[in-house]
Amino acid sequence: MSSRAVVRKRIKARSKEAANFPFTKEDVLAVSTELNEPEWITQQRLQAWEAYQSMDMPSTKDEPWRRTDIRGIPSASASLNGVDPDPVEDDLIQPLVGDTEGALIVLHPGQEPILQGHDTLREQGVLFSTWEQVVQSNPEILKKYLGSVVAHDEGKFSALTAAFVRDGYIVHVPKGVQVDIPLHSVFWAPGSNSAVFSRLLVIVEDGASVTYVHESASPLEAEGGVIHAGIVELFVGKSANLEFVEIQSWGKRVWNFTHERARVERDGHLDWVFGAVGSHLSKNFSDITLAGEGAAGRMSGFFFTDHDQHLDHDTQQNHLSPNTTSDLLFKGALLDRSRSVWQGMIYVAPGAQKTDGYQANRNLLLSENARADSIPGLEILADDVRCTHGATVGQLELEPVYYLMSRGLPREQAERLVVDGFFAPIMERVPFDGVRARFERMINVKMKGEASG
Repeated sequence: MSSRAVVRKRIKARSKEAANFPFTKEDVLAVSTELNEPEWITQQRLQAWEAYQSMDMPSTKDEPWRRTDIRGIPSASASLNGVDPDPVEDDLIQPLVGDTEGALIVLHPGQEPILQGHDTLREQGVLFSTWEQVVQSNPEILKKYLGSVVAHDEGKFSALTAAFVRDGYIVHVPKGVQVDIPLHSVFWAPGSNSAVFSRLLVIVEDGASVTYVHESASPLEAEGGVIHAGIVELFVGKSANLEFVEIQSWGKRVWNFTHERARVERDGHLDWVFGAVGSHLSKNFSDITLAGEGAAGRMSGFFFTDHDQHLDHDTQQNHLSPNTTSDLLFKGALLDRSRSVWQGMIYVAPGAQKTDGYQANRNLLLSENARADSIPGLEILADDVRCTHGATVGQLELEPVYYLMSRGLPREQAERLVVDGFFAPIMERVPFDGVRARFERMINVKMKGEASG
């Protein structure tokens, strides 16, 4: 009798594991055939598919996923053709700097891409294009860099992305070119019961510089679950400079998984700003690898959650060479029953002397039922370094709120000002007024939701 009870318990445990996707090898081949890809890309997709099949779906038994349970993911019912034709929201494609349009790409699965303002880039020899266009016109750039920063077998969802992605953005800035206009891309994926995939590959060659803003988004409300998986690869050459702003504003029913990494060579500089307000659940792996001596990387994270949202950010700062500098600051505010997880690691390789690494995570709880887990870490294998970290979780301070109210402000406005002050160090790092204004509108929407709830 006890043996039968044990069997029942095992069956129950298995039934609760996240289901695999219903896709096949033939589906992989169909994507590659539709895009008329060269044989080597097809083979790369098939290798990724084999890697995907060889891995279990992540579970809370896996250390990186211990605080993020994805057993409710609607993977078994996901379709590769479930994206709707709803037009992109106007707010997503507003100019970033005053009336300056810059260069824009909007990708909407199943629809023709929107491209604007690319003439200046072509004159400079800069490539800012879609995956499909590059496959047809310049596949060698993919062959040289694709998968060199984020391996296809890095995780279950990176393998799935590499096997099925058809919507991607490729940026290539040639050696010594200074791009004066901002690049702006939007991945817009409305739909239901669908799986969508995206990929960014940014190459800034030696001595070049560019500023790039990318947003992933979908309507706030949607029927059925949507799953997004993505890969972001950033390559910053010697003495090159990349400012990269990434915004995540997925709708409430989106399950979002990304593997993102930047590699910075000698004396290169990366300034990476990340803002997240959307999705039902997100799991992001975001790494900066400082590969060359004198390389510097800064990552600034902003997130705001409400309702039952769950955002999990896993960051790593890898110092592989001497005299490298990293600076990471993540700040988040949480409402209702939402939850955030931040896990950070500074790794200093043997011989990476004179490393200067810093990481901090600050969390503001705006509800008694919200929860923030903050786990900083250090792994230092060199002896002449300066590495520090810090993490805080606290509730809204009432004293400044009461002070502002004593000056005649209503409570709602007073609380908003205190929240604005909390996020100010992040907003100061955002390069464009238009992006700052967008972040501020996102905060306002969340705070009004609290007021109306």
